[in-house]
Amino acid sequence: METVTTKVGVLVMSYGTPESLEGVEAYYTHIRRGNPPSAEQLKELKDRYEAIVGGVFPLRENTDRQVAALGAALNKDNGETTVQFVCYQGLKHAHPFIEDGVEAMARDGITEAVGIVLAPHYSVMSVGTYIKRAQAKADECGIRMEFVNNYHLHPELIDVLSRRVSARLDQFEEAGAKRSEVRVLFSAHSLPERILSMGDPYRDQLLETSEAVAKQAGVTSWQFTWQSAGRTAEPWLGPDVLDTLRELSKEQVEDVLVAPVGFVSDHLEVLYDLDIEAQTIARELDMRLMRIESLNSDPAYMSVLSSVVRTRYNQMQAGSI
Repeated sequence: METVTTKVGVLVMSYGTPESLEGVEAYYTHIRRGNPPSAEQLKELKDRYEAIVGGVFPLRENTDRQVAALGAALNKDNGETTVQFVCYQGLKHAHPFIEDGVEAMARDGITEAVGIVLAPHYSVMSVGTYIKRAQAKADECGIRMEFVNNYHLHPELIDVLSRRVSARLDQFEEAGAKRSEVRVLFSAHSLPERILSMGDPYRDQLLETSEAVAKQAGVTSWQFTWQSAGRTAEPWLGPDVLDTLRELSKEQVEDVLVAPVGFVSDHLEVLYDLDIEAQTIARELDMRLMRIESLNSDPAYMSVLSSVVRTRYNQMQAGSI
């Protein structure tokens, strides 16, 4: 008797990035809800992309690699199972959009799927917006889709982040610094302050991740800071990492390690905001600054994603959602 394989869709969602410098304006316009940027704003953003070694393309390719690697991890050593996971990409601000990914599933005849965002921490203003769009399209297409809301304390995630922190602290020691005197700054993308009055879990989850990583890596001198805030009239969560560096300089802190635990990939907020902008400030302050390596498509991170997707799918089948 022929075995029937059940195909389960996995919608892998992320913010998105333009495919080339020519696509920056359309990308920025989409972020601004259809309002084109001014000439000055467009030039500033293009300058930032051009400042990153290799330009725009590595950012897009990195997400492609993550999606492919997750698919391989999900279907590795499946044994006697008749389930095949098929990954689809869905981007918030670039093609293929979230809705495109769901439509592709429907065309392939998929009726059950799991959605996951390449961000470990939940906020209604970040992960929540991805889920809302995906759910609406899934309902329209007749696909039963459930979602991974967060995975910020997954043991393997804490382990891989801790190992990255420890590896950089080893480098500080090799350079002559005292390990205990290196200040570790955990960071994430800022969001508007109003999420706090909404009872949003974003900040608390980030602090939980930071505390768990610090404990496992044996770090006692650490604090949390924010970065990459939007330029709007309303206040955003702070302090910003650049302001934090200036304050640490006043405290005569000379060695700083940034661990951007809110980000899983090398993209603009890491390669420019930290590697260029923050490094420039650190040099002005005569401060030694390093950051941990991004997770990107590290097999350990793929194992985290595979684990939480499989768990969510199994819960679907057990009817516990």
